[in-house]
Order: sequence, then C-alpha cells, then structure tokens
Amino acid sequence: LPAPKLSPVVLKPILVRVAGLETRVPVAVKPGPDVTVSVDTDQMEQLFINLIRNAADACLEMGGGTVHVGWRRTRHAVEIWVDDEGLGLSNTANLFVPFFTTKPGGSGIGLVLCRQIAEAHEGSLKLENRPETRGARATLSLPV
Repeated sequence: LPAPKLSPVVLKPILVRVAGLETRVPVAVKPGPDVTVSVDTDQMEQLFINLIRNAADACLEMGGGTVHVGWRRTRHAVEIWVDDEGLGLSNTANLFVPFFTTKPGGSGIGLVLCRQIAEAHEGSLKLENRPETRGARATLSLPV
C-alpha cells in the first residue's frame, strides 16, 4: 500500500458517491455533521467500497436488506459506520487474517486492505455484531 497522499476532503460527498456504486441492495446514507477529514481520497473510496460491498453481501445472504452508512464527530475523531442486516459475525478471530475468507470466490484481502488504509491514516477499523438487532457493524475511526 503506498503512503497516503493527504488532502482535506468533506466526508459526506465521498460516502454518498460510494454508496451509489452499490446497486444490489439499497444503501441508506444517514444525515451527519459537516466534517472535513485529511485523507487520500482514492484510498478512502476503496475502503468504503469494500465495507459497503461486504455489508451488501451479508444482506444478500439473508435474501435482501438495507445497508446503513452514518457518521458522527467526537472530540478528536470522526467515526463512520457501515451496518448490514445479515446474520452477523460468527467468528471474529480471523476477520483480518490475509487470504482467510468465508465467501465462495472471496480473496480474503478486502478487510486486510481496509485495516491497512485505516492505520495508514492514523485511524482504526473494528467489526462487531450489532447489539440492538441482527447484523454487523464496521466502524472506521479517523482523527480530525
């Protein structure tokens, strides 16, 4: 992964643009605060494409559903989340292991690449089951 070429970018247009690329299931971008982040736009778009595609795949395993994308500002960071309506995560031990996949035809590099992009931007990425309902949540935290 090349070092990110950082520039100030307004977050919402990136999320809306990438959400529009997923056509298999609806992707709802929830309203959020105006936030400008210093990121490599190409790398961030790839990260969001991977997370939204994974969420859509999880929804499709259940026969359909909606992917929800949102964000909030905290004191020192912005948290962006991608929620799915799939089965949830049965085993989180191998999520970020290169070449490990549970998907037929999957490569096992999508989440690894996402984590590398997050960390190259001094951020973090975590995946967990949604406590309030079925499905999983991917949360990206980036410094502001």
